[in-house]
Amino acid sequence: MHDGVAAYVLGVLDEEEHEAFERHLDQCERCQAELLELAELPDRLDDLKTAPSASGDDPPMSMSR
Repeated sequence: MHDGVAAYVLGVLDEEEHEAFERHLDQCERCQAELLELAELPDRLDDLKTAPSASGDDPPMSMSR
């Protein structure tokens, strides 16, 4: 995966980097495909931040035994 795709999707590139990546994106089919895969990532991350947990004390699934 091209690092710029995730940074672009998350909106963390500065203006110059953003413009440079868009020029790259116009020519790179691989990055275009990756962009489609990651397009929903910001919304999904927002959903995770605002989703109520079943219990406020439960650790994430990956941390439970």
